[in-house]
Order: sequence, then C-alpha cells, then structure tokens
Amino acid sequence: MPTYRRTTARRRYQWPELQLNIWLITVLAGSGTCLGIFAWFMAVQTQLKLGIPWLFPFMTVCGALGVIFCLIILILAAQRFLLPGIIIIGSFLLFTLWLTGLIETGLQLYGAQANVNSNCQNFVSNMPFSGNTVEALAWLTQNNICNCWKAAFAFELVNTVFYFWMMVMSWQVHRDAS
Repeated sequence: MPTYRRTTARRRYQWPELQLNIWLITVLAGSGTCLGIFAWFMAVQTQLKLGIPWLFPFMTVCGALGVIFCLIILILAAQRFLLPGIIIIGSFLLFTLWLTGLIETGLQLYGAQANVNSNCQNFVSNMPFSGNTVEALAWLTQNNICNCWKAAFAFELVNTVFYFWMMVMSWQVHRDAS
C-alpha cells in the first residue's frame, strides 16, 4: 500500500523592503522616544509628589508595545514568516492606541483647559534665564519639558500615520499574493 505524503505549499509574500525598513526605523524611533519622554514625565511627577495623569502610563505602554511590535516584525521577517494578517491586526490595534494618545496629547498641549503650549510660551519661552544660577537651571528644565511635549506630539502623529500606512501596505501585500 503506497504512503501518500501531504505537502502544503507555503504562500510567499513579497514585502517592499525599502518601505518596510523605513517604516521600522521610523516607528522604532518614535516608539522609543515617546516611551522615554512619558517615562521621564512620570519620574518628574513622582519626584514633585504630584499625581500622574493617565496619559503618561498609557503612552509609556504604547511606546513599549510599539518597540515590541517592531521586534516581532524583525523576527518574523528573519524567519520569512511575515504574514500580512498578523501585521494588519497589530497595526490596527496600535493605530487605535496611538490615535487615542495623539488626541489626548493634543488636548493637553493645545486644548482650552490644559494648554501646555500657551503656558510654555508665557512662562518659559518669554522669560529666559541665563548664567550660573538655580533659576537658569530651573528654566532649562522647564524648557526641556516644553520641548518634550512638542516632540511627543510630533512622534505620536508620525507613528499614527505610519501605523495606518502599514495597514495599507499589508493589505496590498496580501492582495498581490492572492
């Protein structure tokens, strides 16, 4: 009696390497930057014995998830097992999380009630200190906090757009393989 061997053909997906590499570098940089900024914000709030707004741990987790997602993509790509379905689902989840963080950061930075940007203009940018004084050191720290808010908002915007781009790119890869 002959033995039949069942073989399954593995579907090959052709990912645009340059776009994937640009995406990975950008999202990894944005995720790492936001992870660091919001973790530092939490450390500052703790040092000042102030409450920690929900945005800070939320964006710290989003940054960590973004880094982990990039590492998973690198591992799957190295094993030639980068499936569009996995990337679409992961990108959609992270897109939703980053969009939530972007909206809240925008409200805190430019909103009517919290308006961090206006406070930075009034109390930091328009009142520079210099010299070897405690006031100058305090001003530098405040200026750093203001710049971190702006950088976090910019990287959140970029990462949100890039996660949407990855969903579109994954769908195209899936469609081309069919």
